[in-house]
Amino acid sequence: MSTMTTPATRPANPRFSSGPCAKIPNFSLDMLADAPLGRSHRAAVGKSKLAEAIDLTREVLGVPADYRIGIVPGSDTGAVEMAMWSLLGARPVEMLAWESFGEGWVTDVVKQLKLDAVVKKAPYGQIVDLTTVDFDKDVVFTWNGTTSGARLPNGDAIPADRAGLTICDATSAAFAMELPFDKLDVVTFSWQKVLGGEGAHGVLILSPRAVERLESYTPAWPLPKIFRMTKGGKLIEGIFKGETINTPSMLAVEDYLVALKWAQSLGGRKALIARAEANAQVIHDFVAAKPWIANLAEDMAIASTTSVCLKFTDARITDGAAFAKAVAKRLEKEGVALDIGAYRDAPAGLRIWCGSTVETADVAALMPWLEWAFEAEIAALAA
Repeated sequence: MSTMTTPATRPANPRFSSGPCAKIPNFSLDMLADAPLGRSHRAAVGKSKLAEAIDLTREVLGVPADYRIGIVPGSDTGAVEMAMWSLLGARPVEMLAWESFGEGWVTDVVKQLKLDAVVKKAPYGQIVDLTTVDFDKDVVFTWNGTTSGARLPNGDAIPADRAGLTICDATSAAFAMELPFDKLDVVTFSWQKVLGGEGAHGVLILSPRAVERLESYTPAWPLPKIFRMTKGGKLIEGIFKGETINTPSMLAVEDYLVALKWAQSLGGRKALIARAEANAQVIHDFVAAKPWIANLAEDMAIASTTSVCLKFTDARITDGAAFAKAVAKRLEKEGVALDIGAYRDAPAGLRIWCGSTVETADVAALMPWLEWAFEAEIAALAA
């Protein structure tokens, strides 16, 4: 392909941001007309909407009936922090990190909670070997590295008879990857990721073992009101029935409900997973055929199907960060790909969101443009 030849087909939707992510196909603000705006979330209509969101989350994700699901403030970050500050400290802790958000959880546990945790890290593009992890300790990890494009392939290494709790940040995995809830005691996510919802709200899912910990253990540190899930040694059940700790956006809740019902209309979780896998496969196939670009994940068995992270490998590139930024800028200027630069803490490259709200045809249409932009920037280096 000559640098002078621009591709004939353009993505219908150029939004490939890794969060907030693309809205569901054919989204319209008219879909939110049933939102109870100006009404209290504590009124019957507000409680009903929040309870419906919890019920549909359980149905689409396949969450066991005895697990609690709560809508909490602060997006996925709020949900993870809520879990760590409330649950950790009762047992030894092992922290696993293979990207920047996992690194953030390490910092909070070691430097803020000041726990003497065992920390295991893997470089970008790799994951920690879970067979080396002591699950008699409480273990905190991300399922999918949103900034590294590396994920757990499954939960097989997590023992069913573990003594510790597993706390899993699943924000770019939930709805696009199968989560083995029997191996996970805490699961968190934000609906701004795979379902393309609006930001600011997180979801916290607790196993019976996690609830037992909450009711039997009091942390040594004070808990902010926004983190408190128990009163008098008992779980505040209302949180997990739609009585949120603070005021939620009913507009954002309505948007989440619309996305959940769209997921149902497709066939639920398995259909969402298939869409993400098809999207990622387009990029994986493209990369496999090109010598100048590679997946940041070193083993395709752990390569993400949502946050696909790429690196340029051409020897003519002397400043990887500048080159990647130039490619991303060129694609944005053409209006064919928005917000696809690598995360600021990640290695230089691109990050293309392939979650379930993205259409496979749009990913396929982007690939010739990616090659066009690469060749254009290589030509600019030689000029």
